[in-house]
Amino acid sequence: MTAMITVERKKEVVAQYATKEGDTGSPEVQVAVLSERINNLTEHFKLHSKDNHSRRGLIKMVSTRRKLLDYVKSADVKRYEALIERLGLRR
Repeated sequence: MTAMITVERKKEVVAQYATKEGDTGSPEVQVAVLSERINNLTEHFKLHSKDNHSRRGLIKMVSTRRKLLDYVKSADVKRYEALIERLGLRR
């Protein structure tokens, strides 16, 4: 499996987490897409443990997701809790 997210998979994720029709930029969608990419990279590191260049990208993605989750939490706690529940993220 490749570390990239396919176009079809990204469309599925966007459709699943969109808050309304044509929604691609809401925090929920962004967090879901980032989570998908993070999960793919995590699988990549099981085979390529010394790939430190990709690891830096992973750390940046995790940081961006954290910031987006903090934003959603500050805006609406119920929305935040629903999102982390749907994505299966702990915290």
